[in-house]
Amino acid sequence: MTASAPLFSFEGKRVFVAGHRGLAGSAIVRRLASEGCTVLTVDRERLDLRRQAEVEAWLAANKPDAVFVAAATVGGIQANSTRPAEFIYDNLAIETNLIHGAYKVGVEKLLFLGSTCIYPKFAPQPMKEETLLTGPLEPTSEWYAVAKIAGVKMCDAYRRQYGCDFISVQPTSLYGPFDNFDLDGGHVLPSLMRRIHEAKAHGDDAVEIWGSGTPLREFLYVDDLADALIFLMRHYAAEGPINVGTGTAAEVSIRGLAETIAAVVGFKGRLAFRTDKPDGVPRKLGDTAKINALGWHARTGLDDGLARTYRWFLDNIAGRNVSRAAEAAKGAG
Repeated sequence: MTASAPLFSFEGKRVFVAGHRGLAGSAIVRRLASEGCTVLTVDRERLDLRRQAEVEAWLAANKPDAVFVAAATVGGIQANSTRPAEFIYDNLAIETNLIHGAYKVGVEKLLFLGSTCIYPKFAPQPMKEETLLTGPLEPTSEWYAVAKIAGVKMCDAYRRQYGCDFISVQPTSLYGPFDNFDLDGGHVLPSLMRRIHEAKAHGDDAVEIWGSGTPLREFLYVDDLADALIFLMRHYAAEGPINVGTGTAAEVSIRGLAETIAAVVGFKGRLAFRTDKPDGVPRKLGDTAKINALGWHARTGLDDGLARTYRWFLDNIAGRNVSRAAEAAKGAG
């Protein structure tokens, strides 16, 4: 099916990307370069998105026509488990200030970026958008998920009460350039890539991996996400979340992911799975029927995406203090 006539045009617009230094935000900025718009960004040192007065003053002064809410405090199982207050406070504050501020200054279109981790832990797979709030959440991502669900509902509420064209998008697990490769705070894929790279560099016989390796995941290359978000800004305007992912063809176990990363990195040692550590949800696959029906599909395969990501890691992270990348990612989406 081909997409319908565009509902929104970027041509000549002022577009604010909140979280432009993060994984998703940086990809959105790259993608917008060909859209004929003026991209607005601001560093955390100049604007704390958790401060309502600062956010509303900045929006009033800069008058964006469109907003991408890609700013967030993010991380993997360990980060979620050890920093629950940061995860719920930061994300609630950021999204509340940006969504309400966008309404106050008359932003034409806003896209709020969430995650498929908002769906119930045991949601039927693949997870349809309609399963939201039908069951308990995965405890290891509960704080982040609660905040993101609130953002989805805020977009719905402002659309319903004020007629705002605010949409919410739930991507599957992301990876790519500008990811957080910190071993303690990063998500599974970049953390695995760094751990396996360092094992190879140190000549280790084995690399330790948390969990059993059996959970199933899908991983979306971040530039594919950015393309999907531009597409949805043009062609989607409705209440409720819409998933973005790769579909069943790209589903892989954590063991399979680790083996593929080891092949990309060139690590020949053993993968040692720590079964005493948490696995997270047993399967997390988003149903992409809604966005596919509009005419968008992911294009980057896992092998190709991992190779690109590892090249970026070698050029920008390997051999440096990874905490610098972690700091850039924290609070930046």
